Amino acid sequence: MKSSAQGLWSVGEVAGRFGLPTNVLRHWESVGLLRPARDSAGRRRYGENDVVRIAVIQRSKAAGMTLEQIVVLLDDGSAGRHAVLQQHLDELDRRAEEIRLSREMTEHALGCRAHDIATCPRFQASVADVLARVGGADR
Repeated sequence: MKSSAQGLWSVGEVAGRFGLPTNVLRHWESVGLLRPARDSAGRRRYGENDVVRIAVIQRSKAAGMTLEQIVVLLDDGSAGRHAVLQQHLDELDRRAEEIRLSREMTEHALGCRAHDIATCPRFQASVADVLARVGGADR
């Protein structure tokens, strides 16, 4: 990111670089995720540390963290950080298992010769755990 005067960027410059609407940065500020400096006219001026925080926020959101979790993550005085991070790791593990199962199902479907894939016993077996949770297809 090319620096403007004194290594600070306007809200528009930062938003443009990250492909975000400016109101997103303002919202993140309102919930305590960002604390940009202000110039003599009261305009937001984002420094390098703010830019790094924005990158962390974007990566965390892409990984499924809520803004509330990200606030705790970035709060250097938060006693709850480890609990939030462990919960997030547990959720990532759960999602990774769902992705693994979905991949297996998709790979089978790709090579399955059944005309109606839903009638294939092996394909049906790939969703047996879901059916068991909802009490369907008792077999």
